[in-house]
Amino acid sequence: MEKIPEKFKNDDGTLNTDALIKSYTELEKKIGSMISVPDENADNVAREKFNRAIGVPDYISEYPTNDLFDDDSLREKFHEIGLTTHQVEKIYSIAEEFLSPVLHDLFAIQNESAAINEMKKIFGGTEKMYEALRAINAFGEKFLPIEAFDALCATPQGIQSVYKMMQSMEPSVNTDKSSDENLTDSDLRRMMRDPKYWRDNDTEYIRKIENGFKKLYS
Repeated sequence: MEKIPEKFKNDDGTLNTDALIKSYTELEKKIGSMISVPDENADNVAREKFNRAIGVPDYISEYPTNDLFDDDSLREKFHEIGLTTHQVEKIYSIAEEFLSPVLHDLFAIQNESAAINEMKKIFGGTEKMYEALRAINAFGEKFLPIEAFDALCATPQGIQSVYKMMQSMEPSVNTDKSSDENLTDSDLRRMMRDPKYWRDNDTEYIRKIENGFKKLYS
């Protein structure tokens, strides 16, 4: 016979039945309060008891919110599969880590589309916009530092400012004067800033400038 634990003995060494019964009753209560993992055959009561024990909220409104995933239907799915608030926070954190670069690119594309539409309005249509952009690019490469040009062209308003700057720099020389007129070096260099020279590749205009330099320095 196994030895009786001291806590179940009377002072005289006999079995203390009261202590034994009390210990057994407490053990039954403890077993009754234990939560078992519900299987596929478990009823709703067992599932709710288990979910409450592990920290699943009673209502979807108790789940944490997130700017990227603020959707009640998603929270209902979380509740349906029995996720705790801590687990949902982890899901949000992991999703943001992996999706943020993708979302950033998506927002950039959307912003680029909006910028193009705005520039179409500024320049009066698709064809005129592309014509203006080609001219602006040529102007920027010729007259502006690359860092300043990139910074100015970061927004539609900046591009429009560069376009106005380009227009303001057009020379005041009368380019329709006779080619026989003696033009100075300064005149010829001002003429080179005209879009006819650096943008439009106007053959007659370019010839006039070349002839002017030949007359001066031949």
